[in-house]
Amino acid sequence: MTDFFTSFWNIREQVLSLFFDHIQLTILSVGIAVLIGIPVGILISHSPKLSKPILGMTNIVQAIPSLAMLGFLIPYLGIGTAPAIFCVVIYSLLPIIKNTCIGLNNIDPDTLEAAKGIGMTQGQVMGKVQLPLALPVIMAGIRIAAVNAVGFVTIAAFIGAGGLGYLVYSGIQTSNTNLILSGAIPACFLALLVDFVVGFLEKVVTPVNLINPSVDMTKEKVRRNKRKRWIVSVGALAVTVAIIAASVAPAYKQKGKVIHVGSKNFTEQLILGNMYADLIEDKTDISVVRDLNLGSTDITYNALKNHDIDMYVEYTGTAYGSLLNQGSSTDKEHIYSTVRDLMAKQGIQVLDPIGFNNSFVLAVRKDTAEKYRLNSISDLKKAGSQLVFSPTIEFNNRQDGIVALNNSYNLKFKALSPIEGGLGYTAIDSGKCDVLTAYSTDGLLKTYQLKILEDDKNALLSYYAIPMINESVLIEYPEMKGVLDTMTGLLDDETMRSLNYLVDQEGKTPEYVAHNFLKSKGLL
Repeated sequence: MTDFFTSFWNIREQVLSLFFDHIQLTILSVGIAVLIGIPVGILISHSPKLSKPILGMTNIVQAIPSLAMLGFLIPYLGIGTAPAIFCVVIYSLLPIIKNTCIGLNNIDPDTLEAAKGIGMTQGQVMGKVQLPLALPVIMAGIRIAAVNAVGFVTIAAFIGAGGLGYLVYSGIQTSNTNLILSGAIPACFLALLVDFVVGFLEKVVTPVNLINPSVDMTKEKVRRNKRKRWIVSVGALAVTVAIIAASVAPAYKQKGKVIHVGSKNFTEQLILGNMYADLIEDKTDISVVRDLNLGSTDITYNALKNHDIDMYVEYTGTAYGSLLNQGSSTDKEHIYSTVRDLMAKQGIQVLDPIGFNNSFVLAVRKDTAEKYRLNSISDLKKAGSQLVFSPTIEFNNRQDGIVALNNSYNLKFKALSPIEGGLGYTAIDSGKCDVLTAYSTDGLLKTYQLKILEDDKNALLSYYAIPMINESVLIEYPEMKGVLDTMTGLLDDETMRSLNYLVDQEGKTPEYVAHNFLKSKGLL
C-alpha cells in the first residue's frame, strides 16, 4: 500500500489534470444528452407511433460495444474529444429519453383533465403540471446517464480523449498496478461524486409536495421553493456553459505553428512520441500537441491519414504486412523501400529507420522451456497441444501475425486465448497461459525473465522503427526534416529495451525517460 501512495504522490499533478479532464468530458456529454433526450422524450410521449422506433434505435445503440463505436467514428470525427463526446452522448440518451417518456405517461389522467378544465393551454399543462410531476423520474434517468458516462469517458482515453482512462490503459500496458489504481480509484470516486451531486439536484428541483405530500404548502413556501429551484437550475446551466466554453476555447488558442505527434498505446511508442515532441519543441518554434496512447495500429494510422495527427512512429513489418497487405518477405531493404514508395503515393513520407528492430517474438517461462525443451518456434510443434497460447489481440488479427505464423509452422495449441498488451505478462507469470507474443524490445521480457523462442523459419517480418509524417507538414514546415533526422540510427535493440525497462520496471514516466535520454545524447 505504501508503494501505491508513493507512486500516486509522484504523479499527483497528472492525476489532478486528468481528473478535471474527465469531469469536463462527463458534464459536457451529459449536458448535451439532456438537451437532446428530454425534448425527444416529450415528443414520443405525445406521439406513440414514434415511441417504438426511437426507443428501439437507442436500445440497439446500447448493445454496440463502446470500443467498436469509437473505432467506427474515427474516420468521420477523428480522434480526441469529438468522437468521445459523441459516443458518450448517444449512450446516455436511452435512460434520459425512456425516463422522460415514462414520467410523462404515468401522470394521473384526472390531474391533466383538471388542469385543462381550469383553462390551461397545452404548453401551460406541460410546463406547470406534467414536467414538475415527471421531474423525479426524469432526474433518475439523468442520474443513471451521468454515472454511466464516467465509465464511458474512461474507455474514450483509448482514442486520445484524455481523462483518467489514460492512466488505466498505461498501467495495463506496463503491468503497473499502481498506475492502474491511480486512474481507477479517482474514476470510482468521481462516479460516486456525480451520483451524489445529481441526487442532490434531483432533490432540490423536485417540488416539495411531491417529496412529502403531507407538507402544508403556504404561498411563501411555494415562492421560496420556486426561488431555490430557479437558482439551482441557473447555476447548473452556468456551470455547463462554462465547461462548454472551456472545451471550445483551446481550439481558438492554437494559432501559429502547431504539429500533432501521435503514438500507439504501449511503452515504447510513448517514449518515442515524447522524444520527437521534445526535439521539435527544442529545435524549432513549432508548438507540439501530444496525441499519445491512441490505441491500435489501425486507429493511429487512420488518424495520420485523416490528418488528425501529423506524425507517429510505425514499424516496417507492420506497414508492409498489415497496412499495405504486401504479404511476407525476409528482405528488410525490400520491405523498407516498398513501404516508403507505397506510403508516398498516399501523401505520407517515411523517414530513415531509427535503428532498432522491434519484431514480434514468442516467449515462454523458463520452467516451460526446460520442461518441453523449447528453443525455437518449431519446437512448439510437439508440445503445443499441452500449452495455452495467448497472442495479443492485434497479433491474432494480422496477416503478418497469426496468419504468417500458421502458414510457416501450422501449430496446434491446447487453447488460443488472445489477451491485450501488458495483461499477457501477468497471465503468463501466474500460469494462466504458457506461450505469449511480445515485442523484442519489451522491457517486461527482462522483468518477467521470459525466454524468447527463435523464429527458425523466419515467419515473422522485420519491424524496424520508422517515423511516418504527412508530406504536407514537411512542405509547410521544411525545418522539421533536419530535426527529425537526428533520430536516424540513434537507438539499437538493447538501448530501446533498456529505456522500456526504466518505464515498465522502475516506474519512470515515458516523458522523463525520453527527455533524459535525449539530454544524455546532447540533443537537448
